[in-house]
Amino acid sequence: MKISEHILTTAGALFYREGIRAVGIDRIVDEANVAKATLYRHFPSKDHLVAAYLEERHERVLLQLREVTSTATLLPRDQIALIFERLFEKADSPEFRGCAFALAVAEHGDSERVVSVAREHKNAVRNIFRAIMAAARRSTEQSAAHMSLLYEGALATVAVGRDPQAVLVARDCALSVFDMATGQSISSGEKPYDQNH
Repeated sequence: MKISEHILTTAGALFYREGIRAVGIDRIVDEANVAKATLYRHFPSKDHLVAAYLEERHERVLLQLREVTSTATLLPRDQIALIFERLFEKADSPEFRGCAFALAVAEHGDSERVVSVAREHKNAVRNIFRAIMAAARRSTEQSAAHMSLLYEGALATVAVGRDPQAVLVARDCALSVFDMATGQSISSGEKPYDQNH
């Protein structure tokens, strides 16, 4: 692993787990076991480091989402379900703190660099849902907006309530959006989420 990647991995884990403002450069230097000059050679400021952390996470999340949408054997409805089910798997972990981009903007919203990466990520997620609806040959804009809002809402709800089941509720809402947009009924064999199940 390159030094820059090592620093970024170390910093990213700390930022997500403990918060951006709570983690100073000295802490990152200690945890990564590198000289401060080495860190600044790769990342001129903490702002650059935070933006790089978000950019790396952005690419990783998009890769995971595109793996779902590029699976030829999955129908569009099944792709939507799988996106939320994979989010549920992540959320069902004690380390899960919610959306890294929302957390970063809440803490570091005075940085145009950070806000820009966060906005790019949110737009990219909506584009994933747009592409799914386009593949279903249905109007994309309103349905994609609804689905991405459900995705964001699930992230926020789990972060506050610590109940990953919220993601499954969001999944069922997203599937209802899909069914309404495509004229399907929920008689496809999948039972709606039961809170008591």
